[in-house]
Amino acid sequence: MLPNGVFGTGISAHKRQADLSDFADELDMIEGLGVESIELPTFSMDVVVGGRIRRPQLEALKRACAGRDVGYSVHGPLGINFMDEAYRLPRHMDVLEASLEVAAEVGAEHYVIHSGMVPLQQSAGIEAAYGRQRECLAKAGDVARQLNLVLCVETLFGGYDGKIHASWPSRLAAELEAISHPNVMATLDFSHAYLQLDFDGGRDRFVEEIKVLAPYARHLHIHDSFGRQDDIWMYDEGERLAYGHGDLHLPVGWGDIPWDTLMAECRFHESVLFNIELKDRYWYAAQETVDATRALAAKAQTIRTRAAA
Repeated sequence: MLPNGVFGTGISAHKRQADLSDFADELDMIEGLGVESIELPTFSMDVVVGGRIRRPQLEALKRACAGRDVGYSVHGPLGINFMDEAYRLPRHMDVLEASLEVAAEVGAEHYVIHSGMVPLQQSAGIEAAYGRQRECLAKAGDVARQLNLVLCVETLFGGYDGKIHASWPSRLAAELEAISHPNVMATLDFSHAYLQLDFDGGRDRFVEEIKVLAPYARHLHIHDSFGRQDDIWMYDEGERLAYGHGDLHLPVGWGDIPWDTLMAECRFHESVLFNIELKDRYWYAAQETVDATRALAAKAQTIRTRAAA
């Protein structure tokens, strides 16, 4: 824990071999970067199959994680969507509950879940979807509490073609306030919020929007971008970098997210984790990114809000 109340700096791991036989090597490499925490991408690890835990795969993951001087967080399946149609919600909940159990068994403290999305439609339909999400997140928070986890709901963007509704940070903050569950907090992905606001014409409100959600954020996803839509054909990822288009997951400082302004103006939840999500192609700059993120974490300001039960 830093003197300013920040938990520390982490980074998301990447799966190598599908059977996780070399995942310990990935964790060794990450520990060498000097982080305090590692986010485990269990969504891509074949640990949950048909809503049930695949025990041999979980045991392989636990062996790789055991005996290390780092904390863990978990990113669960990206497809969990509590704004989905009601008839599919039980399936989403089954997958979440199994994934939460996986997170608890590896000793994670934070579980990252995506906020809901819904096809654009009349307001009544969107508000009904928010109602479904509130009910499901409250139930999920109860499960998380039993497992000593904090469910951290991540800011998303709705793609680049204008067909999907995703929440602005202020709306996610309002939803979390309405749920008012100590084990349901936020994952603040700055780049996702930047992209959504840019699409909706709210780019100039970026800092203001982040300030609203920051007190609910126990988990941050740190990566850079330019908040520009990925709306023209590109052949190679390097072209997206040249144009600055899309959710690039760049090293801190490569994009134009106003990090210093955010650290000066926002008040984050006490014990917030600054977790880096760096695209594979930029791992040659991993240490540079960890150092830059550690400097941001040292500047951050925190406040004490409701604690996890």
